[in-house]
Amino acid sequence: MEISQCIAAVARPLHDFGDEFMSDGATADLGLRAGFAPGRGFYCRGRFGVLGEAPVAVVQAVQGFLGPRLVTTGWLAGRPVMPAAEAAACYARAVHAWGRTHIPADVDVEHFNHLAQRLIEAADADALPLFAGWRAQACPDDDPAGAAMQRIHVLREHRGACHLVAVRRCGLSAAEAMVVNLGVEQAAHYGWPDPRPLDATGIPRRQRAERITDEMQMPLYARLTDRERTDFARLVEALTTP
Repeated sequence: MEISQCIAAVARPLHDFGDEFMSDGATADLGLRAGFAPGRGFYCRGRFGVLGEAPVAVVQAVQGFLGPRLVTTGWLAGRPVMPAAEAAACYARAVHAWGRTHIPADVDVEHFNHLAQRLIEAADADALPLFAGWRAQACPDDDPAGAAMQRIHVLREHRGACHLVAVRRCGLSAAEAMVVNLGVEQAAHYGWPDPRPLDATGIPRRQRAERITDEMQMPLYARLTDRERTDFARLVEALTTP
């Protein structure tokens, strides 16, 4: 399989599967049991905890796509519950638990883990601090499905971080990219105050950002052979299809 074909085949399933985890009520319940109040505290403190005890403005700048009110409220609400590193480890355990529940038992997760880890190790993390933080997070050796879900999460963070760079390179703000991608109503849902529709130039700029994002990911997938890329795309489909 060609590199561009592999990226096209896996980008959306990895993103959507990660979104399912993040929005699942079971994930929120794990946060409640860990001591977080209802809301975005567990999500923000857990997902962004790999950045350490950063000021909220730094967290906002690194993650990019969520609105500042959402990030500020969640990060500050989670701060009294546990230190950032502990929250990230707690969030990782939620990732593992979700993987054990949702990854089909008949998928060759060992082969997926081997290929995914090669991609993760091959990535250049310069200017991608959220990805770098999650790559440094310990991954379990004795929980194949949980480890597979963590690697899905890490790969999702890589593409998301690349996309933020690409969006800014194309002259879009993160808020504008959210409006073009999801619409005004959903942009507001994700914390952007008073989002406005974009003119017709927004769509081609976002399309260019997608192409740049793919280009930024090509060096990872070049580390795999044609056969391995075919295997990886097949495994991603099997892992993420109900």
